[in-house]
Amino acid sequence: MPRGSTRPTSRDVAQAAGVSQAAVSLVLGDKWRGRVSAPTAERVRQAAHELGYRPNLAARNLRLGHTRTVLLVVPVLTTEFFAGVYTGAARIAAEHGFGVVLYPSPEGIGPARSPFASAQAALDGIIASSMAADALTTLRGDQLPLVMLDSDPTANLGAATVNLDITDGIRQIADHLLGLGHRHFLHLAADVPSWTFHIRARELATRITAQPGATLRTTTTPVTIDGALAATERALRTTTTDPRPTAIVCDDDKLAAGAYKALRRLGLHIPHDISVTGIDDLALATALDPELTTVRLDAELFGEHGMHALLAVLEGRTPNAGDIPVHLVARASTAPPRPS
Repeated sequence: MPRGSTRPTSRDVAQAAGVSQAAVSLVLGDKWRGRVSAPTAERVRQAAHELGYRPNLAARNLRLGHTRTVLLVVPVLTTEFFAGVYTGAARIAAEHGFGVVLYPSPEGIGPARSPFASAQAALDGIIASSMAADALTTLRGDQLPLVMLDSDPTANLGAATVNLDITDGIRQIADHLLGLGHRHFLHLAADVPSWTFHIRARELATRITAQPGATLRTTTTPVTIDGALAATERALRTTTTDPRPTAIVCDDDKLAAGAYKALRRLGLHIPHDISVTGIDDLALATALDPELTTVRLDAELFGEHGMHALLAVLEGRTPNAGDIPVHLVARASTAPPRPS
């Protein structure tokens, strides 16, 4: 090894083995057969071993047009759910020698600015969770492999779509409440123009209106506790001819927390006066009192499936089909309605 060098190079290996650098590249890239003799290949491997040579994979990948880097785009960085998606995706990526860069696109309605001077040059693919299509235009340039999470599977926005079975989750909530005897509902709906929240509203309306005598009111709110508090108070204070809701169906657990605060301000008790449900099963769900009935969405498993799908696309395989199952976790925030 040359004096002062801290890391052996392919030139050092070539000199030690008495071959050209091209031969070293062929042998260590496992492309030597038919070009380099077996004894020479063995001599190169032995020299590399003795010198402690390790190929510069980063430089090699850049030359080949691959960085083994994936971009995970999410609406926000501050929610427990998207942290779980990242954890799951990064775990599978690491098992396959990939890194994951996490990047927020506020509200998921973009367009998001690229975190790289040229995303196409710096990335092998993109996983986008709960995003609108136009939020990805700048990042993707319609050239990079793209896997969409929590998105409309009929829109053909990406090479693959991976979804939680949110439709079945809403069915489970509706059937649980209807089975308890509830007939009058308030839907606390997230004021976010995304496919997943559209599906929640549509499926809830379908299940409730199919029940004779059932009523459903909807009020929208930002996905914040304070927004949900204000929306719930406003909806329940409004004088209408409709029967008073006996159950509030919230689009996620954070909205349910806001509903809890509003109900207490109004002097209503959960679940004696009114039942409340959420979606996600965040840590918040068991911190609330009473503990929240909600649908568990396995965020880490979601991220894992997303990364598996992108790996399949990169390898020319068809990703596995089928939505990820979800299930209702019934806790103390739901009970039969109080007799009129």
